[in-house]
Amino acid sequence: MPPGNPGRLAPSLAVLVLLSAAVLPAVLEVASPAPFDAIGTSGALPDRAVPPRTALRADLRAVGTAPTVDIRRTGVPTNRITLVLLGDGYTEDQQELFRQQADRAWRSLMDIEPFRSYQGFFNIRRVEVVSPVAGIAETENHSRKLNTPLGMHFWCEGTARLLCADESATARYAGEGEGPQYLIALANSSEYGGAGGTGVTTLAGGSPDAGRIIQHEIGHTVGDLGDEYDSAPGDSDYPNLAAVNADEMGRTHVKWWHWLGAQSPDGGGTVGAYRSANGVYRPTVDSVMRTLGGTYNLPSREAIIEQIYRRVSPMDAPVPAAGAVSGRPRLQVRPVALAGGRQLRVDWRVAGVPVEPQAPDRSWLDTDTLAVAPGQSVTVTATVRDTTDWVRDETFRDQRMTRTVTWTVKG
Repeated sequence: MPPGNPGRLAPSLAVLVLLSAAVLPAVLEVASPAPFDAIGTSGALPDRAVPPRTALRADLRAVGTAPTVDIRRTGVPTNRITLVLLGDGYTEDQQELFRQQADRAWRSLMDIEPFRSYQGFFNIRRVEVVSPVAGIAETENHSRKLNTPLGMHFWCEGTARLLCADESATARYAGEGEGPQYLIALANSSEYGGAGGTGVTTLAGGSPDAGRIIQHEIGHTVGDLGDEYDSAPGDSDYPNLAAVNADEMGRTHVKWWHWLGAQSPDGGGTVGAYRSANGVYRPTVDSVMRTLGGTYNLPSREAIIEQIYRRVSPMDAPVPAAGAVSGRPRLQVRPVALAGGRQLRVDWRVAGVPVEPQAPDRSWLDTDTLAVAPGQSVTVTATVRDTTDWVRDETFRDQRMTRTVTWTVKG
């Protein structure tokens, strides 16, 4: 029997959580960014379960603090998405096990596109929650609740593979972030299971499929993607699911019409409208939202990138700050770095005329070269733009993936 789908949590719940509890000061422990190891092989996802809101009721137990470790920091938290990894059911003696499983999880996530290329948009933080008991409520003991800090358990609302956490407790342990955060809770379990699409993404940290599970579940959480397999509910209200075929999409310009005919990233054909047994259309024959171990199809990649840019600007604060500047300072922009061969484009203009900057990476312009008479001024602009071909929504690119900074240089 193939493994059951870990599950998608109720889509009406907030995906992005902003938290307010205090934690101990973070200890910087920067991890090497490469290489990332892919985990596991492909597997089927036959079922989807959506627990009702009763699964998310607040736990009134007193929750203490836990040490946090910034294991990867790519930039200021106010302009990054922080992935917060927490463990449940790991005793004091099992914290090293949690660290290893947490590392495997986030590295697996950064091994799949578009997260691989956009890993510079994410900070990674680990919260070392100590449990008084080892393990969580699994299949054989799901009828009794273990006294674990995050209250994680399988058989959430009667579904075996659905792994839930007490979201209120998880949020309190995660603490208040300076910017947007996604919480990822790992259970000390080797069973197959997880959940995504709401405030806490869950997975069984010890499962051989853990790396592939998080790749699937984070698609729900970050990209607001739906399940593409045959037994999923016939709900087309997701960017990668549709109720109409390719002809109708092309005629009415809905859903992923602008991707129709494009080559699928996995080489398995072209983007179209492939009907699942539940009557809903999906963009490609297969993807990670249909089969574990797959890739994100092009409409899903675009959806994920757009959600990232709804939370992160393509550039950090310029130096000096925008506005009037005197003297002859070096003007610098700081695009968020992409991994691999993709980089954000920077264009400079002086008095509206395009100029070539001195910096090899185009990130700065030396104003010593500008001819500005005493008492006069000139306007300098720098525009940072993500030109990735993984996005075809040009309106969104203009609104969210492009930023311009303006200085007035006085003579």
